[in-house]
Amino acid sequence: MIRRTLKSGLLATVAVLAFLPTAGAAPASAATAPRPAPTTAAQYPGHHVKQRARLAHRRTFPVLGRVATRRARLNVRSGPGTVYRIVGHRHKNRLVTVACETYGTGVRGNHLWYRLPHHGGYVAARYVVTRRAVPWC
Repeated sequence: MIRRTLKSGLLATVAVLAFLPTAGAAPASAATAPRPAPTTAAQYPGHHVKQRARLAHRRTFPVLGRVATRRARLNVRSGPGTVYRIVGHRHKNRLVTVACETYGTGVRGNHLWYRLPHHGGYVAARYVVTRRAVPWC
């Protein structure tokens, strides 16, 4: 069994090497022929590069939201997740200004977090009710 496997493997190796061209068989003119220099992307501006146009006049306005906790205060965190430290809080039924929304750790099935514009803190979107759409960060 092992002898048959070795013979088959040796036969396959010899067959592959027989069909591959060797370096000695290459013509001498191909080895000395200079290769053309590669073309740069600068010759064709914008052909290969897909750029997104930035709108300088686009301005997002903050959105007002209301804290919708039942009993406790709403924690303001330093980042969009429960693993970030608490930097402040907002009381229930108070208005908060929301700058934008981003993804973070999930709070009761909701992975969205709102960034507050003034102090740069984040609050869980699960506990803030807004009347209009909030732009993405």
